[in-house]
Amino acid sequence: MTSWTADDCAAHWGVRVGTWNSYVSRGQAPTALPEPGPAGRKVWDADEVRSWDRPGAGRRRTSDDAEELLTRMRAVGSELEELRNRQKELLRAGREAGCEISAMASALGISRQTAYAWLKD
Repeated sequence: MTSWTADDCAAHWGVRVGTWNSYVSRGQAPTALPEPGPAGRKVWDADEVRSWDRPGAGRRRTSDDAEELLTRMRAVGSELEELRNRQKELLRAGREAGCEISAMASALGISRQTAYAWLKD
């Protein structure tokens, strides 16, 4: 049996940990396992969490067949995040090289406002 922490459960459902903990406190989530996990924190049976019917308007409304598609979507989201980070690196390098904001923004396919915001980070 695989056990999940609150972080794992929240990640699976695409919610914040606070949202997961709210489900738990209201008795809407599966019951935590009797024995704590390795870090002494509550853990849940992963299979039970996967099959849980999430309450509320935001619940996932997909069939089991869509799980593969959702997995691919998560992978693309991860790839996009990596590309965004690369864009930010190139933008900083361009600033150090003395390039103009509008030229860099155009080359990166972003707005000047986005470029300025990223340079503040």
